Amino acid sequence: MTTHPSDSFSRLRALVAEELREPVRPNVDWLARQIAERHGETVLGVLFYGSCLRQETDEGVLDFWVVVDDYDRAYRKRWHALANRIAPPNVFYLELDHEGTLLRTKYGVIDRRDFERGTSLEARHPYVWARFAQPARALACRDEAARAVLETAVAQAIVSMVGRLVWLLPNRGGLLRFTLAAFWQEAFRRTYDSERRPEADALIRGLYGVDPERYDRVAALAILHLASQGRFLEATPHARSFSIAFPPRARRRARLRWRLMRSHARFLGLVRLLKTAFTFGDWVPYVLWKLERHTGRRIELTDRQRRHPLIFAWPIILPLLRKRNLR
Repeated sequence: MTTHPSDSFSRLRALVAEELREPVRPNVDWLARQIAERHGETVLGVLFYGSCLRQETDEGVLDFWVVVDDYDRAYRKRWHALANRIAPPNVFYLELDHEGTLLRTKYGVIDRRDFERGTSLEARHPYVWARFAQPARALACRDEAARAVLETAVAQAIVSMVGRLVWLLPNRGGLLRFTLAAFWQEAFRRTYDSERRPEADALIRGLYGVDPERYDRVAALAILHLASQGRFLEATPHARSFSIAFPPRARRRARLRWRLMRSHARFLGLVRLLKTAFTFGDWVPYVLWKLERHTGRRIELTDRQRRHPLIFAWPIILPLLRKRNLR
């Protein structure tokens, strides 16, 4: 690694910009545009991320976030805007037919201010930066200025992931010495845990294993940028690893901050879960599809359960709530 710390964020942002512009499958692009149309001219762009991006499939539920200028202009219902301000994002579910293919999507809505704050080092929880430190694609962008906003925020999400979680790695002789692979495994494990989403070790390893070179490049640039900002005393790159020297009390403060962030994230997760039950839209097909995927058997609701799911369908809903799968 020969990159000088002073240009590390510019290099990181350039890598992110290139990644966000990579092409997607036609179904994904079409679906992103349909989502953007639902929220009007206030939409800056739509970010595609998650398992369907990693696995390059339209099967399952495609994950998007819509970044808007203003919550009030993004909705027809005023209470949707209010709910979005309380604990962003609002999450919605759609099933749309495109050229004979049923596409399922779960998407969040967040405004520019909350998105930029949520990807920054000043964020009080990891919910936003944990998602967008992973690869994403920027679709249906309003213009190049809007695209630039997304590129900068996503690059900052990577910096925040590194800046908040590198401190949780083992301290060896007053130095943080670690491989970049070890950092990402720990970072993914911690962020999933902060949302009460216990995932198998194989899945955690798989996130990094999809593109280890990408993850190593962006983490190295983030570390050098943080060093240039005075967050570390020194950051020395080795072959796919780093040694970081730090002020004596910095690690204790950072680990305490993470414990507070984790508690805050878990509380907000419960708030979002309750809110999602009301903003999700027609979530009954989604719940049934989830259960069928998990159990391997098709589940039919009675007419009464379909008409009044919040009253009579709790035997179906509760298993998903316990597993934190209604997200």
